[in-house]
Amino acid sequence: MEKRILGKTDRAVGVVGQGCWQFGGDWGDVGDGAAMGVLHAAADAGVTFFDTADVYGDGHSEELVGRFIKERGDSGLMVATKLGRRADPFVAETYTRENLRAWTERSLKLLGVDTIDLTQLHCPPTPVYSTDSVYDALDEMVDEGKLRNYGVSVETVDEAMTALERPGVATIQIILNVFRRKPLERVLPAAREAGVGIIARVPLASGLLTGKFSEDSSFAATDHRSYNRFGEAFDQGETFSGVPYELGVQAAREFAEVVPEGITPAQFALRWIIDQPGVSVVIPGASRAEQAEANAAAGSLPELTPAQLAALERIYDRRIREFVHDRW
Repeated sequence: MEKRILGKTDRAVGVVGQGCWQFGGDWGDVGDGAAMGVLHAAADAGVTFFDTADVYGDGHSEELVGRFIKERGDSGLMVATKLGRRADPFVAETYTRENLRAWTERSLKLLGVDTIDLTQLHCPPTPVYSTDSVYDALDEMVDEGKLRNYGVSVETVDEAMTALERPGVATIQIILNVFRRKPLERVLPAAREAGVGIIARVPLASGLLTGKFSEDSSFAATDHRSYNRFGEAFDQGETFSGVPYELGVQAAREFAEVVPEGITPAQFALRWIIDQPGVSVVIPGASRAEQAEANAAAGSLPELTPAQLAALERIYDRRIREFVHDRW
């Protein structure tokens, strides 16, 4: 698999990583055995970057990733986690030095490591991105060796642009996929100029771009694709990229018609992201080992052709743009 430097971390990572949100229960039931199978299959296929968070399963995802790292015994793997979504109340004032340190200590314990490779502010309230004391606390933990690097995970382009002003920010994690293109305009060019890595999340629009869903598809009550379609629990853009479900299914059918023979729609969607200048790594989820293997294979596919790129842009402009482009 192709590798790229992940921004200011100066670490080379495979262009396809492994997202670990699904091990926390918000994508239906993924048992521990299946989760460990996914992690090992991903690593066997060349994945070197694993992204989790302290809030996924209230720490259970971090525990599983920590167990995997111990079993693997491979220093070439990079683990990123996220902190802040456990804030109670979820307001900017809760992001104190004491809380940031307590959240970090908890993640260190759950991951079973002395130093976290990369921690990320986990889509906090917007004012946090411009709060000096937050970055001071993160810098302090880097100096102490608790963190090697820190970055931010954002919901909006404007939040990303604010974070880019901070010299200590090594990476920005943002939603980017065929149905969410706005980051291409400002965030990716600015990040490249600043030497900041881009971690692309929700790459398959919560599964829409796999082409496996229909208007009648149903999801478990514990799956955010059931309970957060309209932003009831967290930002609506995290679920189906904010695209109305039925419309997204129709657009995904058109997307699938552009996919060449020999690869899956999911692989084609991942390759589109990898091809975008400035992207360091894309982090699809997987609930089965074979999904992780198929995702990883996208890292060695040929680039999309100009005709394919143009066809996908037309689908976006005609079907998707009006619903998402001005919101995030």
